[in-house]
Amino acid sequence: MHVALIGAYGSAGTAVAGRLVEHLGEELTQLTLIDDGEPGGGLCILRGCMPSKEVISAAGHRYQTRHDDRLIGTPEMDLDRVVETKDGHIENFARHRRAAVHDMAEREGAEFRHERATFVDDHTLRLHPSGDELTADYVVVATGSVVNVPDLPGIDAVEPVTSADVLDATDLPESGIVMGFGYVGLELVPYLAEAGVDLTVVEHDARPLDEADPDFGDELLDIYREEFGVEILTNTYEKRVEPAGEGVRMHLDHDGEAVTREAEALFLFTGRRPDLAGLGIENTALDTDGEWVHDTMQARDLAHTFVVGDVNGKEPILHVAKEQGFVAADNILAHAAGEKLVEYENVHHHVVFSAGGVYPYARVGHSVASAVEAGLDHVAVTRRASDDGVFKTKATPRGLATLVVGTDGTVLGYQGLHYHADVMAKTMQMAVEMELDVHEIPDRAYHPTTPEILDGLFRQAKAELRES
Repeated sequence: MHVALIGAYGSAGTAVAGRLVEHLGEELTQLTLIDDGEPGGGLCILRGCMPSKEVISAAGHRYQTRHDDRLIGTPEMDLDRVVETKDGHIENFARHRRAAVHDMAEREGAEFRHERATFVDDHTLRLHPSGDELTADYVVVATGSVVNVPDLPGIDAVEPVTSADVLDATDLPESGIVMGFGYVGLELVPYLAEAGVDLTVVEHDARPLDEADPDFGDELLDIYREEFGVEILTNTYEKRVEPAGEGVRMHLDHDGEAVTREAEALFLFTGRRPDLAGLGIENTALDTDGEWVHDTMQARDLAHTFVVGDVNGKEPILHVAKEQGFVAADNILAHAAGEKLVEYENVHHHVVFSAGGVYPYARVGHSVASAVEAGLDHVAVTRRASDDGVFKTKATPRGLATLVVGTDGTVLGYQGLHYHADVMAKTMQMAVEMELDVHEIPDRAYHPTTPEILDGLFRQAKAELRES
């Protein structure tokens, strides 16, 4: 059996390859890894979660310094140094990723082709620039995603600044209008604000954080407005944009009222879309409209094609891409053996590095809203970070956390928008996925550490269960 993998350097592709390479010489006779990345390393490493966390950390340090009245003066961000440091670390991470892929290609029966692949038909790929063609029993598509440019009148007449541009920028404008307040915007807006950019954010809904219960989105709005000085126009929609002098002017519908905003630049943080360009999809039976990839990662229209990671449009998150890659590899082997395929399922687990990473948002398992929607009998308890002295001692008193527990005591979900919420996500993932009983979880944080907020939630939940 021959498997060809397009997008070998990415996180999903690497996961597929890592699983399949162990079967070379057995069920698998040939594995062709293809990627034209220059430099290769995958989106997460080169343009996504890793470089963004690098630059965000600089903003977080500045934010904490200027909010700690024990310190004198406010440091300035050296953007040259920020980008230089980020580039150095990222190149190292990418080099390790490339080395891992090349090591796999050294195995007997495997090869790496540093080329671009295009479908000639359902099973045949043409490689560029060599022109070589190969025919595979199974093809895995793991080509990631690209920046999504919305269809807004006038946008072609301005030059928007994308998230990729921001990560490499050593010179920023004095002011900007932000389109897109999802996870990309929530992470990059504080970075720009700490770098000195005067920002207006356009938010379509009453609050950001669609996956969160309303209190968390409201708290985040307050933090961004009060502590980062950002203007956020909620319930607002873009109508058109146009050049204005050396900047841009945006026409908006703000709660039914026509308003305009002008700024030096337009920042485009409107998410990403699957990268299918140049794959020659039109030469196959694949139709990418609608739900074109099953939860088994098998393409709806081609049983011998599997699609993993951002490109399938399901959930553009690194850890999900890797888990999908493992499922796809297992299902290729199962399909070849005539066995039943398994579907990818996961417990909801997201982290947004909001507020410069000082007040990250984390959700594991159910929110209150999703528990209600699922018809689960539950109790929910909420605790403010300011209720625990440890957050005050660290000059990070804002935020809150909510625990959702079944009426039998099973931990169903946790949300945190507070200092170190990202760190606690793994602990709470174990509690949720192992279906731990809140009565049996030790009340034993090591004072004074920030997990005390979890102990507080556990105590509150147990008390609530006793009274219910």
